[in-house]
Amino acid sequence: MPVSPFQVAIVGRPNVGKSALFNRLVGRRIAIVHNMPGVTRDRIAATCTGTESPCELIDTGGIGAFDDDGFADQVTIEARIAMDSADAIIFVVDARAGINPIDEQVSKLLRKASSKVILVLNKADSADHDDAGSDFARLGFGTGIPTSAEHGRGMDTLLESIDENLSQLEARELEESDEDLSDGLKIAVVGKPNAGKSSLINAILKDERTMVSNVAGTTRDAVDIPYVWEGEKHNLIDTAGLRKRSSMADSVEVFSAMRSERSIRRADICLLVVDLAEGVAAQDRKIARMIQDEKKPCLIIANKFDLYHPDASKSARIENAEEHIRNELFFLKYAPFVCVSAMKGHAIQHIFKTITRIRDNAQEVIGTGQLNRLLQDAFIKNPPPEHKRHRKRLKLFYATTAVNDRYQSIPVPEYVLFVNNKQLVVESFANYLTNIIQEKHPTDGLPIPLSFRSRSQKDRV
Repeated sequence: MPVSPFQVAIVGRPNVGKSALFNRLVGRRIAIVHNMPGVTRDRIAATCTGTESPCELIDTGGIGAFDDDGFADQVTIEARIAMDSADAIIFVVDARAGINPIDEQVSKLLRKASSKVILVLNKADSADHDDAGSDFARLGFGTGIPTSAEHGRGMDTLLESIDENLSQLEARELEESDEDLSDGLKIAVVGKPNAGKSSLINAILKDERTMVSNVAGTTRDAVDIPYVWEGEKHNLIDTAGLRKRSSMADSVEVFSAMRSERSIRRADICLLVVDLAEGVAAQDRKIARMIQDEKKPCLIIANKFDLYHPDASKSARIENAEEHIRNELFFLKYAPFVCVSAMKGHAIQHIFKTITRIRDNAQEVIGTGQLNRLLQDAFIKNPPPEHKRHRKRLKLFYATTAVNDRYQSIPVPEYVLFVNNKQLVVESFANYLTNIIQEKHPTDGLPIPLSFRSRSQKDRV
């Protein structure tokens, strides 16, 4: 019978190298590493690649972060939650800096934890720092393991210690209900800062898993969060809010934006969260363009509906919201929308019902015969304009439907049109064909990518 992975939490004060250690142990760069204290705020989880026992590492925010943005208490809560749920704890200190008063406070907190604590003396880049263990022994967890996350020193010893502790724990069986669960979707929750992405995920989970604040930019990493719905294990990807590069305060925000863009690319479907009370902004349109360019299925989440014209009737508010969204995001017209209030938990149940409908739509692929008749009629009804430079018109020979292998969970059909010369394609006419297909074969939530192929080899790119 399969066992669930053990959970190992990495805790410690800010800037001792927890995220660097996390990245080293999981074998890839997941947590953002920066020399500015307090970069990691939410818990980030990933599988450890070096242990024999199934093990999930949890990177936490720095405990006792005395920063100016008011997150110290919430970061401590995040670390406490991780410690309460962990099977083992890696307590990270700075071997070069020596014992810090916050280290002592953390040790008092950890001595109350029921889990086994492994003391790690990080930033011990050479044997000269190994003697620091005698000083840290008074924290109550032995002399510790000297490591250098940056250079990989001491990793084998640390992995052996983790395995030794986990092997003493009784393997936990998965709940019987989990055995029949199938893998679900990778769902990227994207939007501009402070649109309510983390609040939405908390409302879906009915849990305070991600940090919620009215300070824009609270979520900095792309955080993967498992969620079970109707027998499937989905993966919610909570991303950092994307804002203009010129508005990014530091390099951490730039890295976060890059992470969010990658999250869009690897997602099966994107939930674009817009602040309905504030209205669709230029940055919302930029993110929508990213989703469109990546040819991703999409559902628009019109958040903060409770604040949108609250004195009007519900039907009038929905009608106004639809008009506003369709006008501002006209190029994303294939995406349905759901009006919700994440903070109040209103209409959250409609989200996954709509996602299911979008996935079902992906199975309704238009047949080749129907596609050719539809497009030929469109060419006859509204012939393509003459290309200004080439002085010729586009001609359609044949069309077919292909399914891109990248989209396994939600296969997005691609419509391939074989023409006399693809360089004759005019954007307005391509948009016309897209609208015709959408009108005659509606598939809410799915993009309609057109691919034009030239008849002659020399015209192909």
